[in-house]
Amino acid sequence: PNLAGAFPDERRLDPRRSKRALGPIPWSLNTHRNRDPHPQPDESKPMSDRLTQFTDFRKRMNERILEHDNQVVRRFFALDTQTYKDGALPLKTKEMLGLVASLVLRCDDCISYHIAQCADAGVSREEFFETFSVALVVGGSIVIPHLRRGVDFLDTLERDRHGADTASAAGTATSPHPHA
Repeated sequence: PNLAGAFPDERRLDPRRSKRALGPIPWSLNTHRNRDPHPQPDESKPMSDRLTQFTDFRKRMNERILEHDNQVVRRFFALDTQTYKDGALPLKTKEMLGLVASLVLRCDDCISYHIAQCADAGVSREEFFETFSVALVVGGSIVIPHLRRGVDFLDTLERDRHGADTASAAGTATSPHPHA
């Protein structure tokens, strides 16, 4: 069907017009503008720097969010904290479940967080890949790009930790673990 003129603001969508002539871009069209929806990590930085930046940002923003007296937000954060404690299901299992959910929901920050938490909980590479397979079956092929970034993050994390273990065994000082 011919939809010409069906949308009152379609003139704003004409790419031949200058930004100035466009006027304000509606929020729904501007949400992901000028931002890579799948940013790649800066490979020039060591993983420990990337992990530190990630955890520092997360900590800083969580503190910023929690400084507001909003009981719903505070209770949700508390619920999240309580959920991942050992219980009938051990922490390791809960983190793998969190990783599956994060992959299915396609949240790259969440995927990185849960991969690091799983590694801290002692998840083996074989367990990681079984967890990845569950997420892929549940989420379908749309999960694949996030799986690629997740595996890349895991590979880099393992390389970094292996290098730290090697340096530690050689008596070289290493930086503290970013989640400690």
